[in-house]
Order: sequence, then structure tokens, then C-alpha cells
Amino acid sequence: MSNPVFSNSDVFGEPRRTGARRGGTATAPQQPQYGQAAYGAGTAGAQAADAASLENMYSAPSATTADTKRLTYDDVIMKTGGLLALLVVVAAATWQLAPGLWPVGMIAGLVLGLVNAFKKQPSPALIIAYTVAEGVFLGGISIAFASIAVGDSNTALSTIVLQAVVATMATFGAALFLFKSGKVRVTPKFTRWLIVAMVGYLAFSLVNVVLTWTGVLEGWGLRSGPIGIIVGLVAVGLAAMSLIMDFDSIKRGVEQGVPAKFAWSAAFGLIVTLVWLYLEILRIIAIFNSGD
Repeated sequence: MSNPVFSNSDVFGEPRRTGARRGGTATAPQQPQYGQAAYGAGTAGAQAADAASLENMYSAPSATTADTKRLTYDDVIMKTGGLLALLVVVAAATWQLAPGLWPVGMIAGLVLGLVNAFKKQPSPALIIAYTVAEGVFLGGISIAFASIAVGDSNTALSTIVLQAVVATMATFGAALFLFKSGKVRVTPKFTRWLIVAMVGYLAFSLVNVVLTWTGVLEGWGLRSGPIGIIVGLVAVGLAAMSLIMDFDSIKRGVEQGVPAKFAWSAAFGLIVTLVWLYLEILRIIAIFNSGD
């Protein structure tokens, strides 16, 4: 007996016999009777035409994922590249014109990030709005972090931010290489370990934020000095492993043929992880340069 899930499916089900399936009695095929030979001969041309049509169909190139409106790697690359370009432009404009708006961008980005994360269907408009908000946040927070380390020197500020951007792209490339080469695989054990580690890091970060915002600790709080650099390196490792999980999710989406519109969701997920990765690298560089 075949699996009923497949046998009862209109897509995977077995071919249905018209008579027996509709409650009637399936009739046996009738033998051609005398006088019908001429009719059979007359249909030979139509049968030949049908055979030629089938031959043309089989020889035609197969439909690609783009033809069937399914997710492709090109879709994800194009949308991710577009969102990254928008993020950089907004961040640069905020850096020059209104760096003090970063708290607004942080709150808006948090709200829009949660909305996009829990939506069943991707919304390009909301994802673009999230990217703009994150650009405002990054443009201002980059100056704030770098200023703690080197003061108000524009050259030193730009150098620290450029170092963080280059390190972020290098980490992204390394994570992609490890995933493509198969040296790191997303297994259930890998996933469970990453989730536990991220929950622990989140709890540590929340405690540190509360202690610094309430004035119990100053500067970087619990993340000052060598301990801060070590914690930052752990966070960078977690972000890199999150990227590998993102790559695996995108790969499964392409292989399963999900609709092309979910390229927006894939791009959104990558942007979220890249923003986190950049912030952690920027913090490490700022702590290292501040000597705090």
C-alpha cells in the first residue's frame, strides 16, 4: 500500500480511472468491429501529429526556476545587494547630516525588524523601511562608538569604521566559503549549540545594558578591557555561525522551489545578521583603540 498522503494528493496521487472513481463500473475496452477500420486509418494522421507535438515538447529546454517564478540564488543576491547599497547610502547621509538621530533609527529598526520577522508573507516596503531605519542607526552609532575610542578626529573615526566594514565583509566571505566547501555543516547539534550560546550572550548583553544605563558601571560596562574583546570575539563567532545557518536556509528554499517573493525574506535575514556582525566588530575595534 502506498503512502495515503501521496496517493490522495492531486499532485502526487496515482492516476484515477474515470468509471470506478465516480461510482460507476469500469468498462472493459471494446474491440474494434467490422466497418471501423476505415475510421481507424483516418485517425492515423492525427496520431502522427500528436506524436510530433510530444517530440517537440520533450526536445524543448526545461523551464528554469525563473520561468516558474521560483526562488533563485540570483534573486537573493540582487535583493541583498540592493538593500546593502541602500543601507550604506542612508548610513553615510546620517553620518554627515544628522548623527544624533541614531536612537530613532534604533527604535524604528527594532520595531520593523520584529514585524518583518513574524510576517508570514514578505513585505518589500516594510523590509526597505527597516533597511532605512538601520542605516540611520548605524550612521549615528558608528560615530558614537568610534568617538569613545579616538575622540572627534574625523580621520580616525573614518579609519575605525572602514576597518569594521572590511572585517565584516571578510567574515561574511569566510563564512560563505566554509559553508560552500562543506567544512562546516548545519546539523541539529550545531543548531542546538548555537541557540543556547546566543541565549546566553543575549542575557549577558541585557545585563550589561542595564548596568551601564543605570550608572552602575561606566564606559563599556562589563565589556571593558580584555574581557570586552574576548566577549566581542565570541559574539563575532556567533554571528558568523548565524550567517552559515542563513546560507543553509536559503539553500533549502531554492532546492524546495519556494516562491520567488521569498527572496525578500532571505535578503532581510542576511541584512539583520550583517548589521549584528558589523556592530560587534566595530565595538571590538573601538575597545581595542580606547584602551579601556
